[in-house]
Amino acid sequence: MKIIRGLWNLQHALKDEAQRGCALTIGNFDGVHRGHQAMLALLNNEARHRGVPSCVMTFEPHPRDYFAGLHHKPELAPARIATLRDKLAELRRCGVDRCVVLPFNERLASQPAEAFIDDVLVGALGARYVLVGDDFRFGAKRQGDYAMLDAAGTRQGFDVARMQSYEVHGLRVSSSAVREALGAGRMNDVAALLGRPYSISGHVVHGRKLGRQLAESAPGKGDGFRTLNLRFSHWKPAASGIFVVHVFGLLPDDQPLPGVANLGVRPSLDPNDVNGGRVLLETHCLDWPEALKARLSGGEAYGKIIRVELLHKLHDELKYDSLDALTTGIAKDCDDARAFFASLHTQTHRQTTRDRIQG
Repeated sequence: MKIIRGLWNLQHALKDEAQRGCALTIGNFDGVHRGHQAMLALLNNEARHRGVPSCVMTFEPHPRDYFAGLHHKPELAPARIATLRDKLAELRRCGVDRCVVLPFNERLASQPAEAFIDDVLVGALGARYVLVGDDFRFGAKRQGDYAMLDAAGTRQGFDVARMQSYEVHGLRVSSSAVREALGAGRMNDVAALLGRPYSISGHVVHGRKLGRQLAESAPGKGDGFRTLNLRFSHWKPAASGIFVVHVFGLLPDDQPLPGVANLGVRPSLDPNDVNGGRVLLETHCLDWPEALKARLSGGEAYGKIIRVELLHKLHDELKYDSLDALTTGIAKDCDDARAFFASLHTQTHRQTTRDRIQG
């Protein structure tokens, strides 16, 4: 998938007339849930019929983030489901050919809807087909709607289509529904809405090396609670708390490692935390293979890209008053995570047995 950032880069990348022309959809695509996936499947099909690339236009930051900052009302900003990295990875998995990431700023927010059609959709992209959702609005003060876009398409020679809501078991699939499920820790519902387990990926960054202190305060714990740390780039993640997880990207053939992770601001740490109070996903693997442990001890993990699937929420973040209390709390979380994986194994064994009997 070709990623084009900014309008200037878009105009530069497609300056050759032969490169222009696409089947386009526009939106935030936070989470790339099953409704988004259905829309992208239709987009790809329409692109193939027209012999043009499929293209997604999305925005960073989220428009509601921009207006929340503009009006100094952070409560208006939506909780973020996915980082830009993860959104782009899912769009690529859905077979999108191009993704245009426009910075949502004062210039874009104040652009009249007609100018957006003329300058961006037609002038820069040469769109031949535009697919939007049933609640799509665009342009300054959200003055543009489907009817305006459809009329412009008739005048300027591009097709316009609107896709109605996508439902699963009578529930409308939306980013808002995913955010609500993540906030409540209903990870099975999240997976049903996304069509996959919820995950966060990124480069492993340096932490405060607290695991070493915990090792010293926890005799018999070996290496203590070594963690792999990922920054969540938005200050307001849709999920937070302590989770049972699978970690991918450390073993051959992308085999998962079971673990437990803290997603949030780590209230038990002091203000001198090296990550400056940023939202962090700290993951402790329950069992470290010796060969992997040796590599990680040498610093090989830093900068490595891993993906962490959040399978089950144990509880919200807790504030501990001492390293001893924190050590005890983490040890209990590890025990609870092991119990969760053991229950999964038991369920899988029972299902396999039933399948054999019925077969």
